[in-house]
Amino acid sequence: MALQTKDHLHKPVLLDEVISHLNIQPDGIYVDATFGRGGHARAILDCLSPEGRLFAMDADKAAVDYAKQEWGADQRFTIQHNAFSNLSEFLMEQGVSGQVNGILFDLGVSSPQLDDATRGFSFMRSGPLDMRMDTSRGVDAATWIAAISEEPLANIIWEYGEERFSRRIARAVKTAQVDSRIETTEQLASIISKAVPFREKGKHPATRSFQAIRIAVNHELEEIKEGLKQSVDALKTTGRLLVISFHSLEDRIVKQFMKNQEHTDPHPAKLPIKHVHCKATFRRIGKAFKPSFQEIKNNNRARSAILRVGEKL
Repeated sequence: MALQTKDHLHKPVLLDEVISHLNIQPDGIYVDATFGRGGHARAILDCLSPEGRLFAMDADKAAVDYAKQEWGADQRFTIQHNAFSNLSEFLMEQGVSGQVNGILFDLGVSSPQLDDATRGFSFMRSGPLDMRMDTSRGVDAATWIAAISEEPLANIIWEYGEERFSRRIARAVKTAQVDSRIETTEQLASIISKAVPFREKGKHPATRSFQAIRIAVNHELEEIKEGLKQSVDALKTTGRLLVISFHSLEDRIVKQFMKNQEHTDPHPAKLPIKHVHCKATFRRIGKAFKPSFQEIKNNNRARSAILRVGEKL
């Protein structure tokens, strides 16, 4: 029977798979490094006894406020407004570093963020061109676009958005800025749409460019690499690392990280130890888990989700 969630604001993707592969111990210690609106967190808490603990993080203050409102009185739950690139520091503060049974990363932008026009993540809604996960720091997308020159902008749209018309788009954006600053999602989406000569069936012409700009504004790929690096040390032996990604750039980083961890030699270089004597300290579980047809039917945003699982040995 599929797990149910009471959270109507956000449908957590791959929920059954996440709970199954976390291999939850009722009195264990777990980390939701990307709380969002707590769909996964709610299900994890439902599996914990009064002795279990769930530590959560989110760079979005709105998500943290929601979490405190919903679970502020639950002694098993602790959340901090922070980026998951500071995972080690957070867990050391809580006194649980190296004792964690399972860590979950649900990467990318959440449904509430996409649905809130004031956040500037979606080209489908007119709003200020912000795109920051954490609105308390950094520069918004409007400022970022105004400051960057044409060639680097084209390179970012190509690299992070895998957009074949990146040069056309960058030229159109910088040309439009000669007359006035681009301040809204509607303005940017319109400029991009006019610059793209061909339409991809079922995909808005601004999709890839918005993704690329969002990734750059939030330094997302660097954050992922740093968060993953810290996660293994945070786990205890047999602890599980679960990562859900939504596009190839994220998944490539996750896949390569787990592969490298699986083959990391724990011994210093030049020691006379044969490879056959080196004991692995991490293993991947399965290849990649994807949502079922029924889940995609019920939640279209799950269609590109990929879950990868690893275990510390």
